[in-house]
Formats: sequence, structure tokens, C-alpha cells
Amino acid sequence: MSDKADKKPKEAEPAPKEGEAPAKKGPPVKLIGIVAAIMIVEAAAVYFLVSMTGPKPVQAADAKLADGHDEHKESFVEIPLVEDRFQNMQSGRAYIWDMSIVVKVNAKDEELVTKTLESRAAEVKEGVALIIRRSPHTHLLEPGLEALNRQVLSYLNTVVEPDAEEKPRIKRVLIPKCKGFPAE
Repeated sequence: MSDKADKKPKEAEPAPKEGEAPAKKGPPVKLIGIVAAIMIVEAAAVYFLVSMTGPKPVQAADAKLADGHDEHKESFVEIPLVEDRFQNMQSGRAYIWDMSIVVKVNAKDEELVTKTLESRAAEVKEGVALIIRRSPHTHLLEPGLEALNRQVLSYLNTVVEPDAEEKPRIKRVLIPKCKGFPAE
């Protein structure tokens, strides 16, 4: 108890005299500086941590696909197949279809597919003409020509031999031009 008695109550600040303005305290400059320095150090630490643990940039030339194949080996090439006019009479009227057909193959298979299509050009043209002549009119009027694409792709996969893994060499058939008009 004696300890408490020895302590003196804090003296209140002296009241300003009449006519005098109270003394102004400035902003705590030291405290603001310390907080700013801590925030800068924290931001730098987060930046370095993220940059060290984040993914590394990859050059486009070094890019590999997820299954381990080179991106360049998986590039595709378009080879023109047929550009001609074909007749179709399945609707009861004779129609002429002006068509252009292109096949899409892997770049590594381009030479083999081109040689095969050139050596069997007449056979391929006849096969495509038969598909178009036998197609119902509705297949030739489809917006995406899906049925015609499937039939031509299936036919071409019988003409061009598959690769060593028994996968077809022709990946897709493209028909950029398909215009039909009555023959009369």
C-alpha cells in the first residue's frame, strides 16, 4: 500500500492562458516512416517469393505438347484434293455442284499423302464424284456439310494407308466452296 501512496498523480497539462492558442502537436513522423518502411519491405518480400516460386517463361521454340510431341511435328498442312463441278439428280432435278475440296494432314505426312493422291488422282476424283452423285439433296444443303465431310474422309482413309500406329493420316476434310444450281 505504501507504494501506491508514494506515487503521485500525474499532473494535468497546464491550461493555456487567456489569449494564447493551445500548443499544437505535429503528426507522428517517426511512426509514419516506420510503417512505410515495413510495408515496402513486405511488398519486396512478396514479389521475390512469387517470382521465385512461379512458373518460368518458356520460349516458343522450346514448347512441347503435354503428350511429349514437338509442336512443329503436329503442325498441319492443307492439300488441295479436287476442284470441279459435279452432277446430282437425287432430288428429281439435275443440279450442278461447283465444289472445292481440301484435306488437312500432319506436316510429317504431307509428302506421302501428296504422292498417293497424285498417283491415284483419277480414282480419287471418281470416288468423290460418286459420293456427291449419290448424296441426298439435304446433305448437300447442310450448313456445315457434316455428312459429306464424313463420307469423303471415310473414303480417303481407305485410299491413303494409315501410319505406323494405325491412325489415319488425313485428319480432316475441308469444303471451302460448295455452290449448287439447277442444270436446266
